Amino acid sequence: MGLASVSTASEGIQFCIFDLRRGQNEGQELDKILFFFPADLPFSTQLSVIGLSEGLITFTRIFSPEAACEVIEAERHSHVFYEAEADIWMVMVVEKSKEAEVIWRIEDLRKVLKEVHSLFVMFYGPVRAMLEKEPNGGLIRSHFCPFIMDYLSAYQKRSPWDNCCWDFLVGKKLQLPSFRDCLKERGNVQMLTVGREAAIEVQSLARILESCVGNTQCYSIILFQDLLVSTTLSPDDTINLFSYAVQRLTPHALSSGASSWSYLRRASSSSHAGSGSTLAHSGSVSEQIYHSSDISPSGDNNHHVTRPLQHGKWSKGNDGFLVTDIWGVDVGSSMIASPTVWLQQTEERMYLCTYQYKGLTLILLMPVSSILNGEQGVSAVKQQVLENASLKILKVEEKLSKGWGGENAYHVSGYRYLLVDGDRNISRASPPGKVTTLTKESLLAMSKLREEVDLEKGRAKWDNAGLEKDLEVCIRAKNNAWVIARITRGKELYMVLEKANETLLYASDAFEKFSSRYCNGAFSLD
Repeated sequence: MGLASVSTASEGIQFCIFDLRRGQNEGQELDKILFFFPADLPFSTQLSVIGLSEGLITFTRIFSPEAACEVIEAERHSHVFYEAEADIWMVMVVEKSKEAEVIWRIEDLRKVLKEVHSLFVMFYGPVRAMLEKEPNGGLIRSHFCPFIMDYLSAYQKRSPWDNCCWDFLVGKKLQLPSFRDCLKERGNVQMLTVGREAAIEVQSLARILESCVGNTQCYSIILFQDLLVSTTLSPDDTINLFSYAVQRLTPHALSSGASSWSYLRRASSSSHAGSGSTLAHSGSVSEQIYHSSDISPSGDNNHHVTRPLQHGKWSKGNDGFLVTDIWGVDVGSSMIASPTVWLQQTEERMYLCTYQYKGLTLILLMPVSSILNGEQGVSAVKQQVLENASLKILKVEEKLSKGWGGENAYHVSGYRYLLVDGDRNISRASPPGKVTTLTKESLLAMSKLREEVDLEKGRAKWDNAGLEKDLEVCIRAKNNAWVIARITRGKELYMVLEKANETLLYASDAFEKFSSRYCNGAFSLD
């Protein structure tokens, strides 16, 4: 399943967000807490965790003023840090276990924290801006709690062909990315490879879409199935919107409810059933805690909070546009309010209009400040899309469908791989169904190898600032599989060869063949 259950019964894991600029005076310490999971822990315990984290941050800044700690490894716990914004810290404290099933990469956990913050900012704007808008902290807490709990509690539906069903009465268990996710890369996009003719048609469609808004500067993203085809957004905004689209907007998301950020799974009859404590009331407890007057001195917590990560709230309308009631009703027109997001590139709020035809998903973003008459203006733009882009949409969908090889389009027989282009924030990997055929020993070996590569990359970053370092690691796993990593010029290739010959020469030759055929020789040693 790729996720490892972690018990919270004995403080197995804590996840907190706090502001170093708040709560510095005696008696006001609670003011610095913006979010804490599990929320039903005593405040003394919460302050203890945050106090220790604050101390570690302060201490490490003595030696590294510009970049404080990222991880602290203690005997029994791993402390994972991420400074989301200036003095806004997200910390995950994970209890170590000897069980192989809960082996995870620290960098994976940091990327979970980064994804939580990035998605939060996309919907609500910067955390610091919300704190400045309401200094008592009630506004930010009222948004953090439901948002993060929705992030954690989004569960993945089983296949319609699976006779088993979820037991909603057993409760929920917190789960983290595990070694089974070693051939995945969070914080990237996956792109569809298209031919020249199809690319020209896609570019033409993007221009038509943006012209439907008139002279106003707008942006678009085009996806086919769960793959990115085109974007006019900045890299960071593209990653955020792509992540949300794949989980909530694409045809697969609408039909199956798939969610890769589902860390709080409904308990099933798996072998993990007894390894985590039930958290069925975590959401309600969190809301009670963070709406209490103990943390918000003013007691004014009556905020309307949109919950964009709620599951099953999107559907396809008769006109092809996706609709949702998450954003409530527009007061002026009594129409369902259009979704909005906040772009880092422009630092402004944008209307989010999503159109879908078969496997094609089109996302158009328009500045809220530039659309006259609010919802009526959005409806007018949608009508322009239907009138001006329909024929082009049909043509593009047809071309992409003809060139689409299905969910196993990027499978390479005999190889299980992950290709990462860090400069372009793009990754490609063996299909998940193919990765599941690997043995546990192979996955563990790759996970450990990636952990070592992460450490080496971290050292190189500080030792040779601005300089890239080539790296190659080749390991023979316990089951005699070859596990290989090669990094060069901002690109990374990870590979598992379970059916390779016993010699390293054979494995290296197989790696070279893959690089030459599928990576334009980027990883070849010649």
